[in-house]
Amino acid sequence: MSEMIEREEMEYDVVVVGGGPAGLSAAIRLKQLAVKSGKDISVCLIEKGSEVGAHILSGAVIDPRALDELLPEWRSMPDRPLTTEVTQDRYLLLGPAGGVQLPNFLMPPFMDNHGCFVGSLGNVCRWLGQQAEALGVEIYPGFPAADLIINEDGSIGGVITGDLGIARDGSHKADFQPGMLLKAKYTMFAEGARGSLSKRLIARFRLDENVDPQKYGIGIKELWEIPKDRHQPGLVSHSFGWPLDLATGGGSFLYHWGDGFVSVGFVVHLNYANPYISPFDEFQRFKTHPMIRPTFEGARRIAYGARAITSGGLQSIPKLTFPGGVLIGCAAGFVNLPRIKGTHNAMKTGMLAADAAFEAIHAGRSGDELTKYPTAVDRSFVRTDLKRVRNVKPLLSRFGLLGLIPGGIDMWMNQLGIGLPFTLAHGKSDAQSMKPASGFKPIAYPKPDGVVSFDKLSSVFLSSTNHEEDQPVHLHLKDPNIPIAFNLPEYSEPAQRYCPAGVYEVLTDADGKPRFQINAQNCVHCKTCDIKDPSQNIDWVTPEGGGGPTYANM
Repeated sequence: MSEMIEREEMEYDVVVVGGGPAGLSAAIRLKQLAVKSGKDISVCLIEKGSEVGAHILSGAVIDPRALDELLPEWRSMPDRPLTTEVTQDRYLLLGPAGGVQLPNFLMPPFMDNHGCFVGSLGNVCRWLGQQAEALGVEIYPGFPAADLIINEDGSIGGVITGDLGIARDGSHKADFQPGMLLKAKYTMFAEGARGSLSKRLIARFRLDENVDPQKYGIGIKELWEIPKDRHQPGLVSHSFGWPLDLATGGGSFLYHWGDGFVSVGFVVHLNYANPYISPFDEFQRFKTHPMIRPTFEGARRIAYGARAITSGGLQSIPKLTFPGGVLIGCAAGFVNLPRIKGTHNAMKTGMLAADAAFEAIHAGRSGDELTKYPTAVDRSFVRTDLKRVRNVKPLLSRFGLLGLIPGGIDMWMNQLGIGLPFTLAHGKSDAQSMKPASGFKPIAYPKPDGVVSFDKLSSVFLSSTNHEEDQPVHLHLKDPNIPIAFNLPEYSEPAQRYCPAGVYEVLTDADGKPRFQINAQNCVHCKTCDIKDPSQNIDWVTPEGGGGPTYANM
């Protein structure tokens, strides 16, 4: 349809897709280079959320090394977005009725969070957006990149933003507005984990041909306000173990920051085998643990959200360049899983891509591969950061919770400069890891108490998620028969459990036959369905611009 519609065109030197830390850092760096060299460069950044930061969700303990490099004066700025420094690290191993605090000396020094900041990554991105606009970056929130512009030579020439005003049946409503052609000499894709266009680019240019499958986790997070006498600004706590079984990877985070805020979250590695696992319900159960629950007694839950997290590490990073563009940040997967951090690497890769693009444009080039970018990444702290933890995720995948022991030994060996001379492989994808329901028993999760544990729909309400109801469903089934004909008998249709927003349901019609229902308006854009569906039958595409969650302080 996009070829048949007359569209307005705008041309830029660089178009950045995504207003997260990688995309904003790339845009800022490009404009900084222009000021420094006295050479102009036009930069446009588009963001599918209603505002910059609306779709950003992270723990977040942030290593400031890339921010220090990008904006060296940020710590002295009165409106700086990060003010709470880490004061205390805790590592807990939980059992059903109790737990133990692990000695910090068991962790290698690079796992120490002192020197990092606790806060809201969404607020960091809002602030970075202001810095970018002050430098002359054109930022357009509410404009999802829905399609690629492909030049005659096969290179990427920019993106097409999503059409507005299309009814669910595909017809044009009275307020229909066609998307725009945003043409660029180079396009940077900073869509985050499992980006819809990034996924297409990886397939089109076979960028993952010589690497392991990307691995993911689902991170589910709440923001609470707690009584002042219980608030410990700068306390960073992580846990392992209960409520997950020994075969299922994951853990929690609990961060005290700001004026009475606690960010609490739970990560479940998406290579789990049991189709009856519900990551949302595991999170709610976690908060009832006797070592965790007291934090939230008498407190107020004020926000909720969920997001997929890349966790494949070094061996899963695809080729970063293709003709006319690059992948930056979590679109490529630069998260350090053991540290539960990726912001510093995302920002750095955005900056390095900007360096390569600026040099190429002012050398008169366009549409080719920015080969200096991956070379720069390999020479940066990003590679060092990921190389020393590269075997942790494979060990967790093989041995579950018990993989923490060899994983910890491997990290210490790397710390001492005697790391293993080989890199373990991930093997299969997260979708391929799920096993038939016949080998498992359904899990009887406790009912939410409305005090520390809650249901999905009340949680989605706190995410401020909204989609225009009369718009095409953005969750496409490649074969609409698969959910009931295959996934239900084989896997007890796991979509109704792995989705943290109640998007997917199996209902029973009046004639007693099961029916698969998609409640697309609930979608918080976590992308778990696109990743975990065992039949790989769900394709997540961008909905109408501005739709989805509007996270505050997340």
